[in-house]
Amino acid sequence: MDARPATREDIVILRGKSWNLMVRWEEEPIVYKPISGIERSAPVRLVVPGHELPDGWRAAVVSVVGMREMNAAHDPPWVMDHHVATVIDADTIEFNSVNSSRFHPYVSGGYLRYLTPVELTGYTARMAIKTGFSGEELFRLTTENGGIVIDSAGCTINLRITAEDTETFLWRAGVYDVEMVSPVGEVSLLIAGRITVTPEVTT
Repeated sequence: MDARPATREDIVILRGKSWNLMVRWEEEPIVYKPISGIERSAPVRLVVPGHELPDGWRAAVVSVVGMREMNAAHDPPWVMDHHVATVIDADTIEFNSVNSSRFHPYVSGGYLRYLTPVELTGYTARMAIKTGFSGEELFRLTTENGGIVIDSAGCTINLRITAEDTETFLWRAGVYDVEMVSPVGEVSLLIAGRITVTPEVTT
């Protein structure tokens, strides 16, 4: 998922199964990178010189002349107007979910629009699961115990609970939050929500 501070995300865990969640932390300012070409292809390929986009980041296209089907339907773009980008090289990306082979030909202009990736170097993270907001702690993930892995180069925060750990979850519901701690000790709330544990079917 992609997250800005204090994003709500409810989670369901299957008891006895591994659970993983990859989070990408984005913030303002909005970045606009000029587009110099869009291929009529499946998937669609965009030439965006010096795009600086991390692989897997979400982005929208605005103000394209000609291939108007690529433009976001809303201004500013809604969540549904964004696509997950596959980085081909420093100047080229693809949107695997978009088939532009029957779109109008690209004429000129346009921008790739995305939120700035937070620089994660030096950050640590922690996630607590509790029975309630002031209740008993049920489980904890941290960068120190290996439950959270921060990939600064890829701009991702990976949360993981092993199948062996979820097998021990005899509780059915709780709440959680994930906090990011900067190198100077500033704490930011990344995501939070409710968490539900359901019985596994296949054992």
